[in-house]
Amino acid sequence: MRTWMMWVTAGAMCLMADSLAAAEPLRLAVFNVDATPAVGTPVAYAPVRQVLDPLFARGVVLLGNEPPIVLCAVDWIGIGNGGHDAWRQGLAEAAGTTPDRVSVHTLHQHDGPRCDFTAEALLAEQGLGGRLQDDALCRRVISSAADAIRQAIPQAQPITHVGVGQAKVEKVASNRRVLGPDGKVKITRWSKTTDPAAIAAPEGLIDPYLKLVSFWNDDQPLAALTYYATHPQSYYGQGDVTSEFIGLARAARDAALPGVLHVHFNGAGGNVTAGKYNDGSEPMRPVLAERMQAGMRGAWEALKKTPVSAADVTWNTAQVQLPLAEHLDPERSRTTLHNPQASVQERQAAANDLAFLQRQEAKQPVDVGLLRIGPAWIVHMPGELFVEYQLAAQAMRPDDFVCMAAYGDYGPGYIGTEIAYTQGGYETSARASNVAPSVEGVLMNALKTLLKPTE
Repeated sequence: MRTWMMWVTAGAMCLMADSLAAAEPLRLAVFNVDATPAVGTPVAYAPVRQVLDPLFARGVVLLGNEPPIVLCAVDWIGIGNGGHDAWRQGLAEAAGTTPDRVSVHTLHQHDGPRCDFTAEALLAEQGLGGRLQDDALCRRVISSAADAIRQAIPQAQPITHVGVGQAKVEKVASNRRVLGPDGKVKITRWSKTTDPAAIAAPEGLIDPYLKLVSFWNDDQPLAALTYYATHPQSYYGQGDVTSEFIGLARAARDAALPGVLHVHFNGAGGNVTAGKYNDGSEPMRPVLAERMQAGMRGAWEALKKTPVSAADVTWNTAQVQLPLAEHLDPERSRTTLHNPQASVQERQAAANDLAFLQRQEAKQPVDVGLLRIGPAWIVHMPGELFVEYQLAAQAMRPDDFVCMAAYGDYGPGYIGTEIAYTQGGYETSARASNVAPSVEGVLMNALKTLLKPTE
């Protein structure tokens, strides 16, 4: 009898603990810090000559039953290798969580900074420090974002509902790889295009929908996360810093909904640009921004709210080893890096390759993350990912609301599909991609694991 009573008491305590855990309130903290480089410092393709509009690192922290979850989007071209590790570690410490529960992405603006502390250290050893990135800026913004998180968590607001909605974006995205009759890339449709054949070619494979996930405290909206797959460039390359048409659209939504933080994530837009609809002229930037804003507004107006609690939030990761591209050769890269007769650009490329090689040789995995909150399934991916991965993820759960954020760890560069590596084109060339064609199987298996039907 006594043993039976002990089991009953233990069972009751477990039920009580589960009940208390389920009753833990779900809360949201938001942060938004300046990430703008100074005039004269390096950005993607040239030193900064002027700042047209500011850059930001903004995001949310979800607080509930489990350790906090941090989602962050930065207006930079890429954050990779040791830079990505430092961002995740810094934000994790600030939020009181672990780095595997922190997802950091860039929007990939081409007049934005880079951040890769591994590559920068290799260059600094050769007297080339400060040419590729501004270490002081990178560390300052990480510190600022961490401080902002620490200040935001005590003011976190309850989340009672999640809203989801989507809308079609008109005349922005087009696939950049136009294939010829032989199945090979015939035309590369860059972000800005004046080639009549490239303009006349069909849009090709894209995801035309912008998706939106919003957080609410009863009838009060707190934040909106948006997802859309395309390169965000209208014109670039002269050091004129801008958040580009995607950032201008985001700012317009900030103004339309005061007090609601808008955080945009670039989807799997590695092989998608605005090239069909953008000639690279200055007047096109606000036109593209208005088209994006219309999509964001349409998704907001279409949203449907669902009650949620902390029990409705899960975070899972799949750790993967990305297969190395055959062209990567550590000895050749070291020789180039150490060769004073090689161009600065060649030595920078060698440092980038070595940074990724060191990570892979150390068997350091890449995380693929999945946030499920109420009706929303949000996948977090590395690299400059092809849109096929985004469409595949949606097809794995056709009855659910699936979003994708790519441009996480930038170390792999472009990540194509297996067949794309047989088709030619810039994106799968040795210059652009550090992974082998078998990467598709690795990442698709990770998606299947994370998005598998619930029992």
